Amino acid sequence: MHTMWKGSISFGLVNIPIKMYSATEDKDIKLRTLHKECHSPIKYEKVCPNCEREVEQDDLVKGYEYVKGKYVILSDEELKQLKEEHEDKSVKIIDFVRLEDIDPIYFNRSYFLGPGENGSKAYSLLREALFDSKKIGVAEITIRSKQQLAIVRVYKDCLVMETVHYPDEVRKVTDVPSVPERKDVDKKELDTAITLIDQLTTEFDPEKYHDDYREAVLRLVQEKINKEEGTTKPTDSDKSNVVDLMSALQASIERTKGQGEQTVKKKTETKVEANEKETSSTQPKKRTTRKKKASS
Repeated sequence: MHTMWKGSISFGLVNIPIKMYSATEDKDIKLRTLHKECHSPIKYEKVCPNCEREVEQDDLVKGYEYVKGKYVILSDEELKQLKEEHEDKSVKIIDFVRLEDIDPIYFNRSYFLGPGENGSKAYSLLREALFDSKKIGVAEITIRSKQQLAIVRVYKDCLVMETVHYPDEVRKVTDVPSVPERKDVDKKELDTAITLIDQLTTEFDPEKYHDDYREAVLRLVQEKINKEEGTTKPTDSDKSNVVDLMSALQASIERTKGQGEQTVKKKTETKVEANEKETSSTQPKKRTTRKKKASS
C-alpha cells in the first residue's frame, strides 16, 4: 500500500508518528474517447478562447474570479509561501465527540492511519482509548495545501481518518426545490410502510452489495478480448511507415510513368524508322534505269 502522507497525531501532550494511506479506491470503469477512423485517443489541448491559439504550460497562471470575468492573479511564489506557512504535518485532535453526533453528509474521504517509526505503543494507546470510550477525535489537518476538518476513529483494529466538510461546504436543505412540508400522513399507510421496513431490516453486510453495471461492462470487455475484437492505436512508427510506403509508391508510379513514356516514345521512333526503311527498299530505282537505257 502506497504511503501518501507522513506526519503525526497529537492530542494534549501525546504525539504519535503516523503514515497515511488511501482507504478507498475508485472502481469506476474509465472509457477513453477514440477517433472512430483510426482508434487513436483524442487529446484535449489547452486553448485560449480570446487569442484562439494553443497555450503552453509556461503561459499559464493562477487566478481567482472575484467578480464574473474579473480575476486576481496569484503567483506561484505567493502560493508557495502561503503553503509553507500553513502546511503542518500533523493531525491535531481538538475535541472528542460521539460518532452518532455527526451526520454522514459531512463525511468526505477515508484514510487508513498506520504507525510511523517508534509509534506503535502510542498508536495502540490512542486506539484502545477511543475504542473503550466509544468516542472519536475531531481534528484539523492540511492535505495538498488545503486545511481540512477530520475525524479519527477505530475501524477493525486500525485508526481511520475521515475528512469532514466544513458547515459552509454543505448546501442548505432549504435550497432544494419542491420539498413537501412534514404533515400528518394516513395512519394505515404509515403502519404498512413501517411493517415493510421491518421485514427488510437486516444486519449490514457490505460484501452482499455489488456494482452490477461495472461487472457487466467488464464481462462485455472480456468477451470482446476473447473474440479478438481488440484494437491497437497507431504508433508514430506506424505513421512513418505509412508515409514512407506512400512516398515509395508515389515515387515508383512516377518512375514507372516516366519509363513508360520513354518506352512508348522509343517504340514509336523504332517503328517509324522501320517503316521508313521498308518504304525506301520497295521504291523503284528510276534514275539508275534511265542511265542504263541511255548507254545502250
